[in-house]
Amino acid sequence: MRDVRRDRDRLLRACAAEAIGAFLLVFAGPGAVVVDSVSGGGVGSLGIGLAFGLAVMAAIFATGHVSGAHINPAVTLAFAAAGAFPRALALPYAAAQLAGAAGAALALRLLFGRVAALGATVPGAGGAGQALGLEVAITALLMFVIMAVATDARAVRGAAAPAIGGYVALAAIFAGPIAGASMNPARSFGPALLSGVWTDHWVYWAGPAAGALLGAFAYRLVRAGSPPSAGGAADGSGDGAG
Repeated sequence: MRDVRRDRDRLLRACAAEAIGAFLLVFAGPGAVVVDSVSGGGVGSLGIGLAFGLAVMAAIFATGHVSGAHINPAVTLAFAAAGAFPRALALPYAAAQLAGAAGAALALRLLFGRVAALGATVPGAGGAGQALGLEVAITALLMFVIMAVATDARAVRGAAAPAIGGYVALAAIFAGPIAGASMNPARSFGPALLSGVWTDHWVYWAGPAAGALLGAFAYRLVRAGSPPSAGGAADGSGDGAG
């Protein structure tokens, strides 16, 4: 009974950390979009991209040792499918991430109203097909980076946060103006829920989910053919995801 209570308490703490991490991401990332609109372009696409990347980096440093800092349902799904995370915990993690994202979007709406649709992600002029292709591609690369630095014992220690945050910033800077560069269903869900903007919202679930699975298994293939480090390679629990 004591073990059951301990496991439940550990899961609750981990889910709370995931919710806080997702809150941080949405409050800072889409929040930068909102502030850019309010300030008349004072933040800019470069600043918005950096806001996303720095938010992910901070969340990993702050919560990685508590929950693994997935802060992204697509990442949790891919970790579980690749055997790097308990499948029974995937749904509680995803629910916590969505709740945190919705909470951040609510905070933005209370502060600014529905300015810039609270940073909701919608396809650009290229339509849903182009947005879907971009989401698959950039999320696959994100997950490849995550798998490399968070689950491989040969990776440089402490590299997860800057590597993942840096990639998120890069993707947001070059793909954000075209299709939103979500890479994260929770990031898209929160602003959509509180702004009521659901245009082709399915893209930002299907694209990141497919991309994350593709990236995770691509790294598995690469890793399988690589020699282990002197201490041996071992899977981690998924610490430090974005």
